[in-house]
Amino acid sequence: MARRIGLLGGTFDPVHLAHLAIAEWTRDDLALDKIFFIPNRLPPHKAALPVSAPEHRLAMLQLAIAGNPHFAISTIELAREGPSYTIDTLRALRQEQEFADAELFWIIGTDNLVNFHKWRSPDEIQNLCVLVGYPRQGARLEKARPEYARRAIILKAPLLDLASTDIRRRAASGHSIRYLVPEPIFDYIERFGLYGGG
Repeated sequence: MARRIGLLGGTFDPVHLAHLAIAEWTRDDLALDKIFFIPNRLPPHKAALPVSAPEHRLAMLQLAIAGNPHFAISTIELAREGPSYTIDTLRALRQEQEFADAELFWIIGTDNLVNFHKWRSPDEIQNLCVLVGYPRQGARLEKARPEYARRAIILKAPLLDLASTDIRRRAASGHSIRYLVPEPIFDYIERFGLYGGG
């Protein structure tokens, strides 16, 4: 039987409790063998925004998933120059032994599913993996293109309205982010003075 592998891409700047909860919920609901977190080097939709150094984002991810045997990290996008397009990542993963024959499930927010037709090579993406949509605040699924939405799995999961952008903003303004991120991530952010906090 083919392995069932979930893929969760993102900037993870920083990784937070909702990222981890969504990954675990998806793994459990869909009986996946493993979830790979894929931090990107340069997200195409955030090209104009400052992003923390890859080594910090990777270190925080490593701390966040430590101890969970079902979670792993792929650095495939960090190793590649230029913007991180999902289709390029999927094509490259399919060349790796671990992913070549696996059933792949790409986890995205339902807000991204609404705009999926704007992604690069959306048809090929859905030929290479199954899209899994987790609930996001304000996402109107009826606006998603039916040819893509009907092939996706929509999770019946809790609405976890937490965003890295808000965490960075809170940290920068001197507010607490404790309990929004795992404790080791909180300590890491404090130790390296990330996001202008303190």
